[in-house]
Amino acid sequence: MKTAEIARRFLDYFEKNGHTIVPSASLVTDDPALLFTVAGMVPFIPYLSGDVPSPYPRAADNQKCIRTNDIEEVGKTPRHGTFFQMLGNWSFGDYFKEGAIRFAWTLLTSPEEEGGLAFDPADLWVTVYEEDDEAYGLWQSVAGVSEDRIQRLGKDTNYWSTGLPGPAGPCSEIFFDRGPAYGIDGGPATDDDRYVEIWNLVFMQYEITNVRSKYDFDIVGELPAKNIDTGMGLERVAFIKQGVDNMYETDQVRPVLDRAVALSGRTYGANHEDDVRFRVVADHVRSSLMLLSDGVTPSNDGRGYILRRLMRRAIRSMRLLGVDGPTFAELFTTSRDAMKEAYPVVETDWQRISQYALAEEETFLRTLAAGSTILDESVAQTKASGGTRIAGAEAFLLHDTYGFPIDLTLEIAEEAGLTVDRNAFDTLMQEQRARAKADAKARKRQLADTSVYRDLRAQGETVFTGYTDLETESSVLGLLVDGVSVDRATTGQIAEVILAETALYAESGGQVADKGVIVGPGYELEVLDVQKPVPGLVSHTVEVTTGEVGVGQAATTVVDAANRRAARQAHSATHLVHAALRDTLGKTATQAGSLNRAGYMRFDFAWGQALSDATKSEIEEISNNAVRDNLEVTTRVLALDEAKAAGAMALFGEKYGETVRMVDIGGPWSRELCAGTHVSTSSEVGLISLVGESSVGASNRRVEALVGLDAFRSLAAERALVSQLTSTLKTPREQLPARIAELQASLKAAEKKIAQFESRALADRLPALAGGATTVGTYRVVAESLGTAASADDVRSLALQVRDRLGSDAAVVALGAAVGDRPVVVVVTNEAARAAGAKAGVLAKAAATALGGGGGGRDDVAQGGGTDAAALPSALGAVKDALGAA
Repeated sequence: MKTAEIARRFLDYFEKNGHTIVPSASLVTDDPALLFTVAGMVPFIPYLSGDVPSPYPRAADNQKCIRTNDIEEVGKTPRHGTFFQMLGNWSFGDYFKEGAIRFAWTLLTSPEEEGGLAFDPADLWVTVYEEDDEAYGLWQSVAGVSEDRIQRLGKDTNYWSTGLPGPAGPCSEIFFDRGPAYGIDGGPATDDDRYVEIWNLVFMQYEITNVRSKYDFDIVGELPAKNIDTGMGLERVAFIKQGVDNMYETDQVRPVLDRAVALSGRTYGANHEDDVRFRVVADHVRSSLMLLSDGVTPSNDGRGYILRRLMRRAIRSMRLLGVDGPTFAELFTTSRDAMKEAYPVVETDWQRISQYALAEEETFLRTLAAGSTILDESVAQTKASGGTRIAGAEAFLLHDTYGFPIDLTLEIAEEAGLTVDRNAFDTLMQEQRARAKADAKARKRQLADTSVYRDLRAQGETVFTGYTDLETESSVLGLLVDGVSVDRATTGQIAEVILAETALYAESGGQVADKGVIVGPGYELEVLDVQKPVPGLVSHTVEVTTGEVGVGQAATTVVDAANRRAARQAHSATHLVHAALRDTLGKTATQAGSLNRAGYMRFDFAWGQALSDATKSEIEEISNNAVRDNLEVTTRVLALDEAKAAGAMALFGEKYGETVRMVDIGGPWSRELCAGTHVSTSSEVGLISLVGESSVGASNRRVEALVGLDAFRSLAAERALVSQLTSTLKTPREQLPARIAELQASLKAAEKKIAQFESRALADRLPALAGGATTVGTYRVVAESLGTAASADDVRSLALQVRDRLGSDAAVVALGAAVGDRPVVVVVTNEAARAAGAKAGVLAKAAATALGGGGGGRDDVAQGGGTDAAALPSALGAVKDALGAA
């Protein structure tokens, strides 16, 4: 039974049983505590917690998930995958334990011809929380499971909570017994790979507080509305139903594995280490494909870093399988073909997806080449010094700074007959992980407890009137101070105000929040920020500037009209620039993020190279032509599917409801899903002036523009600057570029002549320097400051010449100079000095320490530098001291 067929049967079954079928949410979650949708329940958290009323009493879905906390286990076990699909059925205060158990057991054990999955009950085991007698009894009475197939387990496996105050409850899991060939008897309690968990039923029935750990907390009482949260692992069910040993051999994953086998020329099943690598490739390529399809792009932080790590692990695994060249063109195409039936977007958006994948592979292959060069030098230096081990710090530098995998460092070192100080490397890695975990915990601690908004959200959604009105009368539904609900707030306090209606725009979709005030009888509030802490609820962060505000009082929101006008201009300008980019570059130049505020817009888009000046001018001209043409701006509220069918573009990672707001500028020329505020006609934008274009990742670019009066003021300032230059240089405006180029050429020629004079002056000092050599210990030493020098190369050249003049006796030359505003010390040694133990690299480090910097190099020539040029005499003295102590 194919994976897509299993999912279809699941959804059909629950739809027939009164469940609303909910589409999968994006892998990119808007939960600030998470980078990705890591579990099937993530999109339903507002409903499960009661923060937001559920729009349906029962639902079912097939949710895409990404989880990388067990990434090192991928390929080693039959069930660990970074991308997985979680089939779930949900009850929000509707049915509870009995219904959940009946639904699960019936679907699993019903014959295929009746739409079921046809599991033999004799192959299934059940676990329950050790104190949950109710569930234990229901498995017997409802499903007919015998006592010897039901096991009671503790909180660590059969109790669910988020680790934060809120809902929690016992859970019950269904396991499939793969048979004695896969492990010992004894049921799921043996924690063996023989028993594969395929379905988890969470009975969310308690409210917890005083959470000390995930399994240590106080139960406040039962929830007023008990919920059901279940998850059936689609990949796990698929590998069982398809009669294969693991998820990597299922129909959606195996084709990539087979393609990797063909590219490598090796055999799957012949070598355990190779098998793990093949599975890593198959899993990571599919995960990367799905992340790219949801708008994640490779980068060095956040979600983009996780994607980059997955892609680079796949490239590394192919290299360890003997393939050094590019493979993504074939591997990603194969994964696309395997996944397109379930997720058509991987085919319809293939051009953009493949562009990112191939660009990332090309970049990393260059990184590997560069890292190999650095590592080769480290190997050579280690061998030359008689060492047998590469320092852990060097291996970590390669990993952390250059993205060079430790596996390859170990492999190359082993080929050279060396080892790597793995303990030191691991220590540095642990320190880095500890910092990352501390940052994540801090971020989690900083999250507001959204339960405080629950009662307020239960009164209904905040009505936004700001599309048509700049003032709206309402009433104060709630007040929060420091996250705690209060009855009133007084002058000087910072508070959150919840209103029934508001004309103030809450930050979203790239548009920053409105400025304005909230006024009422005897009080005035300055609006500092407007946000949506939970879906559908608007919170105004305010400072009470006058009087006292209380719950239940009348309140009028007043929008700063000038700021809103400029913000509308910037947001509409963003849409115009997006359309111009697609006109100029093609349909793959899709939005990757934006920011617009009064007078300014920033737009990120998918593109792999810098834009030429001509292209930037063309984009600017198209955008301003659209302004000139006074295009009509219209908005419509319609069904999401209808909007997509009309060609409306959606922002990747943005959550959309069943109905959406579509904004057209000039009809279909610019058609996007957008909840922001806009001008009525394009001419109201006024003017768009592109002021910047830069890279924001391997395959993303950013354009920035000033809009309206801000654009005019910027151009006026440039005009004044040009006028000043024409006056100062006594040159007509059109001849300014040539005149400035002429002055630059003259300056460069003068600098070259000065450098030649300085070099000749240094060379003239050669006899005096050589003649002034002193004896330090057993060495003839020249340690002098040259004052200033044009370049470090000049200092090095002079030091080598002085050394040559000193003959065959052990000689060390250390010359210092200020190059620009930075001090430099060059140390050179001859063969006799090196034989006596003098190493230029060691001496240069000693000098650099005195200069407040760093240095090093070879034994014969080395260089140090720093920040304190006044310390050059001390630095040269440090060289002498080191030689005297030798």
